[in-house]
Amino acid sequence: MSQPVHWTPDQPIISIRNLRKSFGALEVLKGINMDIMKGEVICIIGPSGSGKSTLIRCINALSDIQEGSITVEGQEVHTPHLDKLALRKKIGMVFQQYNLFPHKTALQNIMMAPVLVLKQDRAEVEQRARALLKKVRLADKADAYPGELSGGQQQRVAIARSLAMNPDIMLFDEVTAALDPETVKEVLVTIKDLAAEKMTCILVTHEMGFAREIADHIYFTDRGVIVEHGPPATFFNNAKDERTKLFLSQIL
Repeated sequence: MSQPVHWTPDQPIISIRNLRKSFGALEVLKGINMDIMKGEVICIIGPSGSGKSTLIRCINALSDIQEGSITVEGQEVHTPHLDKLALRKKIGMVFQQYNLFPHKTALQNIMMAPVLVLKQDRAEVEQRARALLKKVRLADKADAYPGELSGGQQQRVAIARSLAMNPDIMLFDEVTAALDPETVKEVLVTIKDLAAEKMTCILVTHEMGFAREIADHIYFTDRGVIVEHGPPATFFNNAKDERTKLFLSQIL
């Protein structure tokens, strides 16, 4: 997945057109269109089962599609000739479950993919991994095993692990949903730091206050369609669709 010469940073880094996705007879995405610019923070909100997580899994080619297109830096994602390793280097993804290797330390978890998959120099990778642990405020936990860390700490290690691949884009799929309330903030602060550095971020989230604070643009999905979208001030204060108003009235 080499970067096409025709893509430039003034064009959308991700472009989605007429995206349709079904699981058997159930259509979960019904003609999604979206453009995301480099450096933007996008929050996708909506009720459970509205297609949010499926959408970002399609962006990373973790889920196939039935119709439409997704391009990342001008490269079509859903093609038979896709270099998935190259795509994974461009797009980091953090899930609700941390999925750390329990028999590996925090440092070893972060180093695994660059060393084993990208075949990078171990000493250089370790130096970068330690810097990433410092970045997520866990410099003193390099030798700790996942079982010795809180949920929030494990999630921050998972974020550092994704960043170790030097991605251009980060996807976050309800990364605070499984956390205790007191550990949510530390994860959100880490994501806020990435946004401040102009990392392109797409978040599926139920944290409305955080979305209002951090997002450049908010998309509300329901039953597989984008019902309404806009910048936070407009979205939260002047929602126009009745479905959006009802959703916000239930969670704010």
